[in-house]
Amino acid sequence: MRAAVQRVTKASVKVEGKCVGEIARGLLVLLGVHEEDDASDADYIVKKLSGLRVFEDEAGRMNLACGDIGGQMLVVSQFTLYGDARHGNRPSFTEAALPEKAIPLYEYVVERLRERFFVATGVFGADMAVELINDGPVTILLDSKKLF
Repeated sequence: MRAAVQRVTKASVKVEGKCVGEIARGLLVLLGVHEEDDASDADYIVKKLSGLRVFEDEAGRMNLACGDIGGQMLVVSQFTLYGDARHGNRPSFTEAALPEKAIPLYEYVVERLRERFFVATGVFGADMAVELINDGPVTILLDSKKLF
């Protein structure tokens, strides 16, 4: 499972021009599910997102997690995180999980995060428009297989 995580002052996602999810200060999480992922991969991502210390403390150091600042999360499905463009210019998405597998794992991550945070979401599989103000900018990549 992969996540591109951005520290934001605000973020929203629209489907067909209608806002379906919106947050104030917190994390925008673009989440991709691999065809071989299972609940342990989802648990890893939830643990990392919950404890990721990317918010500044009183000394100006990135030392606080989202929960420490009362932050929110916007989680948006993003199968293109598994796009492989090493060969040619057109990415291959064969490693991305099909919806039958990806949806339950995506929903599992969202449910687990909602135990601790306000979490908004996009619509799985929809054509979405994501707007954000990246704070910093701070962008962190996570991978449950620890490939990076």
